[in-house]
Amino acid sequence: MIRSSLLLLLSVLAISTATAGRPDSLRHPDEKHLRNIRQLTFGGTNAEAYFSSDGKKIIFQSTRPPYHCDQIFTMNLDGSDQRLVSTGAGRTTCAYFFSGDRRILYASTHSHGKDCPPSPDKSKGYVWGVFNSYDIFSAKADGSHLRVLTASDGYDAEGTVSPTGDKIVFTSSRDGDLDLYTMNLDGSDIRRISTQLGYDGGAFFSWDGKRIVYRGYHPKDSAEIREYKDLLSEQLVKPGKMEIFVCDADGSNRKELTHTGTANFAPFFHPDDKRIIFSSNMKDPRGRNFELYVMNDDGSNLEEVTFGGYFNSFPMFTRDGKTIMFVSDRNARDPYEFNVFLADWVE
Repeated sequence: MIRSSLLLLLSVLAISTATAGRPDSLRHPDEKHLRNIRQLTFGGTNAEAYFSSDGKKIIFQSTRPPYHCDQIFTMNLDGSDQRLVSTGAGRTTCAYFFSGDRRILYASTHSHGKDCPPSPDKSKGYVWGVFNSYDIFSAKADGSHLRVLTASDGYDAEGTVSPTGDKIVFTSSRDGDLDLYTMNLDGSDIRRISTQLGYDGGAFFSWDGKRIVYRGYHPKDSAEIREYKDLLSEQLVKPGKMEIFVCDADGSNRKELTHTGTANFAPFFHPDDKRIIFSSNMKDPRGRNFELYVMNDDGSNLEEVTFGGYFNSFPMFTRDGKTIMFVSDRNARDPYEFNVFLADWVE
């Protein structure tokens, strides 16, 4: 999936930033919003970890032996009982629990072949693969009773479920561009909610289900437009310039919150629905150091949250706002290692 491709690019920078054994040794001294950081996974490339709706389980994607590309796993809050819940074939991404936690959602290429899709052509520069072979599936929480929800001729992935339990938002190229769509939990009533040329994706609902936050790139001049269209025809997209947007759940009242010209992604609403946390490389001229930032839902009052490691992303709060989960390279001991962390959130 395109987000995990970013992890692979940054993995060579993975270093140990803490010494095990000291109290809260995984926390950088400047991380005033984080306390009691604990590491849940050890080894492999782990990403996009999200809580179940009852807060008792975690679903995440991971590349680890014997698999050569991402598969979907679940685990307990302490990292125990890690179980494969995808098919083990193809490449998967963007898993999420349905409300009630009896079913899960994820995208996979397995119905188009058991092998991993080929990696994007490096001669194109740093690009993500938005493969047409991705379809969106639901399954029971243990991975059984798999059902296809979307199976268009284009890319269908990046699905998440509203906390109110009534809608799914996802990204698709079914109409020739990478846009946001919503659908019912059974895949019915698919509606396109973004139409501007360019990539819109990585969307999450607000906790009240009334709004959506997402990342977007919209080429402006003729050269950018031509490059975007050419790459999309090859099932690729460049992620170097993405901003954070919000809109109502029907796509109306769209507003751009960041204007950095850098890579901003993985936005998520704080449970007060008045703040948004996201990942960005805005402070690194080389574009390689990603930290978490929090801002008001109008883009104001931007504040850096993380300072440890070279990569921090995929943040998610528990419903009570007391705990945050994120992925980081802090304390990594091997290349290509990114792990899942929990921390207490301090206001």
